[in-house]
Amino acid sequence: MRKLINYVFGSGFGGETVRYIIIGGMTTLINIGLFELLWNIIGIDVTVSNVTSVSVSVLFAYIANKLVVFRRRSDSRGQLIVEFIKFVGSRLSTIGLEIGSLFLFFNILGYNARLIKIAVQVVVILTNYAISKVIVFRASTKNN
Repeated sequence: MRKLINYVFGSGFGGETVRYIIIGGMTTLINIGLFELLWNIIGIDVTVSNVTSVSVSVLFAYIANKLVVFRRRSDSRGQLIVEFIKFVGSRLSTIGLEIGSLFLFFNILGYNARLIKIAVQVVVILTNYAISKVIVFRASTKNN
């Protein structure tokens, strides 16, 4: 079992791409799970629930992408802060896409919020991978 885990998370079965898919899946589950908890179970407004779930999942994604996917270590606190700002800054477009899509399709057009939330995740995951690889964690991808 340990060899399989090392193979999947190492350089074997696609390495970085597989790690990103797994972490992206976990990020999506956190996003959707927290959204459902806040909106459907607790009863918080759909937009507040969505903004909260997106924010928490972005924080998780930064930590997991940095440590697990791209295996990036920071040499200083300043480097960590700059990298975090780049990560969050690069996510603003996909956060806007996600929040705007849910608002448009649920609040204005009346579509099912759950289906829209899930459908938008596909676009968000693909876009975020490209942004992370090219902009945020570019230096560490040479070693993978």
